Amino acid sequence: MKLSDLLRETYSAISMNKVRSGLTILGIVIGIGSVVAMISIGQGAQGEIEANIESIGSNLIMIMPGMQAGVGTQVRSGWGAAQTLTQEDAEAILENISLVAAVSPEISKRYQVTAKGTNTNTSVIGVTSSYPAVKNRELEIGSFISDQQLKNLSKVAVLGPTTRDDLFGEGVYPLGQKIRINKVDFIVIGVVKSKGGTGFGSQDDMIFIPLSTAQRFLSGDKYVTTINAQIKDQNLMTLAQQQITFLLLERHNIFDPQMADFSILNQSDIVEAASSVTNTFTILLAAIAGISLIVGGIGIMNMMLTTVTERTREIGLRKSVGAKNKDISSQFLTEAIILTFIGGVIGVILGWLISFVMTKFFDITTVISVFSILLAFSVSAAIGIIFGYYPAHRASLLNPIEALRYE
Repeated sequence: MKLSDLLRETYSAISMNKVRSGLTILGIVIGIGSVVAMISIGQGAQGEIEANIESIGSNLIMIMPGMQAGVGTQVRSGWGAAQTLTQEDAEAILENISLVAAVSPEISKRYQVTAKGTNTNTSVIGVTSSYPAVKNRELEIGSFISDQQLKNLSKVAVLGPTTRDDLFGEGVYPLGQKIRINKVDFIVIGVVKSKGGTGFGSQDDMIFIPLSTAQRFLSGDKYVTTINAQIKDQNLMTLAQQQITFLLLERHNIFDPQMADFSILNQSDIVEAASSVTNTFTILLAAIAGISLIVGGIGIMNMMLTTVTERTREIGLRKSVGAKNKDISSQFLTEAIILTFIGGVIGVILGWLISFVMTKFFDITTVISVFSILLAFSVSAAIGIIFGYYPAHRASLLNPIEALRYE
């Protein structure tokens, strides 16, 4: 049978019962649309999480105080609760580890902050002048904390955009205004650009003050809650982490690594772990959506079996005039594939529309990738072949004499 004849017969067969064909296609449309939409949501979530983690800085190793958990031991202190790291540790890392490009020690704690009758509860972070370079922070207006202000214990503050809006109102110029933190007055000298929220909290709802000032007037001690080390090359992150670990163990006179009084987080490991979680999440979503594809495939098989039964006399007549088994099977298999192909095309469009709506009206990041579209078409083709093969094979095996006798 010629391809043109085969396609013409297929079109005629499908159009004979438009309602049944439309309902069969609808099952595939829902399945393919769901898969495309779910994969786009999963990939969008993965990209957003990775971007947010990377936005806190590039090639970062974060050292935090706290006893690590060894075999048969319990964690004695949570991250930031212990007091084991100092600014001298940060300076030693920069001086002795050649793989480190810059360090930024910080001390962080939440305080109630007031200004002109308004107040907010936010994170107050004592930092050094290297903080913007290490953590990828840019200024919107004003200036950041300088080395001279660190040396002079200056009472100056740089606000995050959310904190600025909470204290002074949206669009208000805050430079030169006073804010009070823990009964200590500070002068606002700058506002950083917005970076949005991450899994570590909002990076816009915070206040930066000189580290020396925070230690003197707020915490009352010399300890820091985090040391951020920026590594020169991403490929050297693991080696740098090992060197920092050995250096701090030596400085703290600890001989057993299991008893280390600090914990280290590698940004690359965080990104990898987050990617693994979101990949699993995406696969789970796609698997759930894939159930509807199986249902759609069963619908195609049911329709094709019904069609074979209804067209038994036609099959017998065609075989009696010389049609071969492969001609009969090809016709019914082509009908199944065409149905799934049409459903696949409409399903991809539906999936794209769902993703667009989720992004436009629900502020959910979605990513339509070439992979998801190819996967959708591959699955739809596979469904047409797998669920269409049995009815097509059954039709080809009909005995022409018995088929002609069928009522």
